[in-house]
This record gives sequence, C-alpha cells and structure tokens, in this order.
Amino acid sequence: MPTVTRDYESPDTAAQAARHLENMEETTTDLVGEKLVLNMGPSHPATHGVLRMILELDGEIITKAEPDIGYLHRGDEKIAENMHYNQFVPYTDRLDYLAPLANNVAYALAVEKLMGWEVPERGRAIRVICCELARISAHLLGVGVFGMDVGAMTVFLYTFAQREKIYDLCEQLTGARFTTSYTRVGGQIRDLPDGFIAAVRKFLDEVEPVIDETDKLLSRNAIFIGRTQGLGIITKEDAIGYGLSGPNLRGSGVEHDLRKAAPYLDYEKYEFDIPVGAHGDCYDRYLVRMEEIRQSVRILRQVLDQLPGGPINVSDAKGLLPNKERVLMKMEELIHHFILATQGIDAPAGEVYFGAENPKGELGFYIHSKGGGVPYRLKIRSPSFLNLSVLSKIMPGHMLSDVPAVLGSLDFVMGECDR
Repeated sequence: MPTVTRDYESPDTAAQAARHLENMEETTTDLVGEKLVLNMGPSHPATHGVLRMILELDGEIITKAEPDIGYLHRGDEKIAENMHYNQFVPYTDRLDYLAPLANNVAYALAVEKLMGWEVPERGRAIRVICCELARISAHLLGVGVFGMDVGAMTVFLYTFAQREKIYDLCEQLTGARFTTSYTRVGGQIRDLPDGFIAAVRKFLDEVEPVIDETDKLLSRNAIFIGRTQGLGIITKEDAIGYGLSGPNLRGSGVEHDLRKAAPYLDYEKYEFDIPVGAHGDCYDRYLVRMEEIRQSVRILRQVLDQLPGGPINVSDAKGLLPNKERVLMKMEELIHHFILATQGIDAPAGEVYFGAENPKGELGFYIHSKGGGVPYRLKIRSPSFLNLSVLSKIMPGHMLSDVPAVLGSLDFVMGECDR
C-alpha cells in the first residue's frame, strides 16, 4: 500500500486546515451579520454539469452547503426493466460517459453472474484492456479539468491531447469514439483488430512522459498547492461513513480497490499498487489519480505481454447471436437469431449484485430476475452519487472561492449521479 508522497508541502497547509476547522466550529454557533443564500449551478462551469449547490454564506465563508441533484435524471433503471439485457448496453455508455468501455464491462459482468457464465481467458484480457484504457481516459480529463478549475489551463491541453489518442484507439476497436457499446453479455462484439496492440503500446510510450510533465506543472506549483493543500479534507471515518469509493476513498487513506479486494477478470494475475493518501485533502486526491494512471499503464503492459489466444465469447451457443453468414445460410441459425433478437437471452430467476472498480469508484448493478429476457428490477450503484453526499459535511468553513477546487477534486459525472 504505497502512500502518495508530497514532494513539496506548503508551510501554510497545517494552519490552513486548522483555520477551516475553526471556521466550521464558528459556523455552528453562528457568525456575525445576516446570512446569504446563494445558488451555484445547475448551470455553472465549476459544477461540472447540472449540479446545483445551495450555499449559505456569512460573508465569504460557507456556513451550510446542500447539493441538489436530479436535473439530468433519465430513468435508466426503469428503462432497463423494459429492455432485453443486451439492449441496455448502450445506455451504460451514458452513465459515466467519460469511461463507457468500463461501464459496458461492469454491466455485462453483472448479467453474466446471473447467467452463471464466465468469459474465456482472452475475452477477460480484452476487457481488462478496455477498463484500464477507460481509467486512463477518465483520470486524464479529471486531472486536466481539476487543473483548469484552479487556473491551470495548460495542463488541460496536455491531458486532453492524450485523451484524443484513446478516442482513436476506441474508434479502431469499436467503430465509435465516445459511446462505444463494445461489450456484450457473454463477450465482445469482435476481437481486437489488426494493429491494435501495437497502437496501444505506442500510446503507453507517449502518455508516460506527459504524465511526468503534468506532475512537474502541478505538483510543485505554488498556486495549485495553495488552492488544494489543506482544503476539502475528508477524514477516513467520514469517507467510510458516507460510502465513498474510488480515488476519493483512497485519498483519505483507505486501502480499498475491488480489483484486489474482490478480484475479477484475472486482476489477481497482474502486479499493481493501490495508491492511498495521508491527509484526505484535494491535493491527495489529485496525487492518487496521477499515480493510478501510472498503475494502469503498468497493468496494460502486462496484459499485452501475456495476451492469450482462443475464443473471446462464452461457449453457450444459445446465449449469443450466431454468425451472420450462418444466419443467411441455415434455417436453424435464422430461427436462433430471431428468438434471441425478439425475446432476449433466457435468464434464470434470482438476484445478483456485481460491483466493479470504475474510475469514479464502485459501479455496481443489482439485478432481480424472474426469468426470461428482461430484468424484473435493476438498480445501479453510481459512485458519483455517493461521492457527492459528503459535500454537506466538508464544505462549511471554506471560502466561496474554494468550491471549484473541492468539486474538481471529487471528479464526479452528473450523468452517472442522476442516472
């Protein structure tokens, strides 16, 4: 469990943290003057989407903060209950739309747990490639936008340029850059295309120097340090109590990563570290994400070196659409295709839950099946929803100008929060 180290710590960090704690104590006993209620969002660049923050202010100091969500609610869970299992795959793209490949995989693993299926070894390795590329992509944008939130525009240009290369890889793999819909229940729509492995290796060689450069631009930058160290402190107890997960949980010193705690997709075969923070502030959450990018690069190199051959989909022929050529040539295959396309896979009755370690945290799917091709109930555990719940606890005592820094450090996506 390597703790992320601070190459430089502001001499004001301890005093700043103490000052915020003092402000929090003062806000409970009321400060001076009349309170002002201010709406920040739902249309504001610092709220990263349609988040509305109802802030109560005493001068520039926040005395109360209430996140108001639901402006983007699309009813994904109810939509899933009226669709065949595979028809819902494109909707998972729209949850954390910065990591659609990882969302596809998490959902497919939940349904496969219900079906009792296990994807072959090569299929599992391809899914790890998808998940780790999605993690790098999401963290690149998260770090870049976080930097921009506190005034570092150059970093965003650096990280976004690298993210475009991941989009190129997604297009090569899936045919789409953004909403990929690549995974299917029981496997993938196609194997890796020619030249894809070489393209991923080239990207890994190019992204590492950019991460090092970003580290130099931010980690010892006096302005960035002043805007992040000692701010937005989430204690280990609060992180656990509020159900935080992902980098926000690990930034508070809790070593919990589902890839190691409850391994799936053969993650136990790969060597990687879980970075954790020591202070639980905005700066630690930034350091954790930076190190997670490096660890994802490390995992991807191992997957590419060990990539096995063989099939990519489950061997249950009745659960997957047959080859198109066979559909056009054989009546039995045509009937099989028709039944699957109109009725869906025949899932057994039962209840399952599966959680995957996504870039924002634990993305979980609960499925209650009464049999047949459509779930009776489907619920989504979205990490952004739970991560935002801590705002009402940590924001009081901060200045109004600290809000963009705290929100940026939580790195949430409202499409996933509101579902």
